[in-house]
Amino acid sequence: MKVHELFAYLGVKNAAKAIEFYTRAFGAKEKFRLVDPSGRIGHAQLDFDGITLMLADEFPEYGLNGPQTLGGTPVTIHLHVDDADEFIRRSVAEGADILQKPQDQFYGERSGTVRDPFGHRWNIGHHLEDVSPEVMQKRFTAAMEGA
Repeated sequence: MKVHELFAYLGVKNAAKAIEFYTRAFGAKEKFRLVDPSGRIGHAQLDFDGITLMLADEFPEYGLNGPQTLGGTPVTIHLHVDDADEFIRRSVAEGADILQKPQDQFYGERSGTVRDPFGHRWNIGHHLEDVSPEVMQKRFTAAMEGA
C-alpha cells in the first residue's frame, strides 16, 4: 500500500469569495469548480504553484461545515513561500486577520500566522536556515522554558 498524495480540503461559507481571496492573497489559480443547481460550489480545486487545495461550500446535510459555523478550527495550514512578510502583508490587505506577526523562529523559518476571512488559520513562512532535529529540540526547550 502506498499514499500517492495528500490534499487539504476546506469547507467554507461562501466558497466563491474564498476562491477570490486565495487567488488575490496567495496567488492561487483556480483549476475548476463544480456547482450544484442551487449555486453552491460542491467542489473546487486551486493550484498553489503545483500544490492542490480543494474546497467546497458548506453542505451541512453531508456534515461539511466551515470554521465560521463550527466556531473555529483546530487545524493550521502551513504555507511555505519565498517571502513570508509579503504573503502575510498581502493576505491582511485582502481581509485576513493577523494572529502572529512574522518573526524569526527557532526551527529555522521566518513565519507568522493569519486567519483568513473564512476562519481558516494559515502559518506562512520562509526558510532561513537548516536546523538539525537535535538543535531544534534545544531551541524549542529553551523557548518553552522562557515562555
